[in-house]
Amino acid sequence: MEEILNKEIAQKFMKLEGEARGISFKGEMEYILNEKGPEGLKKLEEEMAKVGVPIKYKEISAMRFYPIGMEIVTMLAIKKVFNFDQEDFRKMGNFESKLSLIIRVFMKHLFSIEEAAKEAPNVWRKNYTIGNLKVAKIDKNEQYAILRVEDFCLHPIICQILEGYFASIGKMIIGKEVSCRETKCMHQGADCHEFLLKW
Repeated sequence: MEEILNKEIAQKFMKLEGEARGISFKGEMEYILNEKGPEGLKKLEEEMAKVGVPIKYKEISAMRFYPIGMEIVTMLAIKKVFNFDQEDFRKMGNFESKLSLIIRVFMKHLFSIEEAAKEAPNVWRKNYTIGNLKVAKIDKNEQYAILRVEDFCLHPIICQILEGYFASIGKMIIGKEVSCRETKCMHQGADCHEFLLKW
């Protein structure tokens, strides 16, 4: 579904219930600075202001919660300004996972994939006030895992970010390259988002 970002669409998303921790926005800021430089970040902030959601990314507090809709509007603004495609958003999600203090603390105390699976729902809740993350299956012999995200039907662009994010976290846990693709999506009528990780 293609969205043409304007004030009306931005306000629709800003009315959604739920919040995301500021570290997400910090990750997006760092990614844009890394890929497009300070001028790119300025263009993004100008687009956000144009659609009625003014934001200064450097003033965002990493640990504070912000409206979840701001996350969607940011992604749509990035898509509009920089013409990002699905792979660009996967790369952004991959990049963001490496910046998260919550993830770094979480990883320091885990020694196995089973421990990571047990703690995954708690880590999700530290980042979002809505939705639930569950590890549905781990098969170490066949080298795959299935993650489910429930009650988190926001926008398909977020699914692409999560693919990159989960692949990066998987690599940290497993210790080798991990691929992640969404196999079920709430935006296509499924009752949850399902992600297949392979290593």
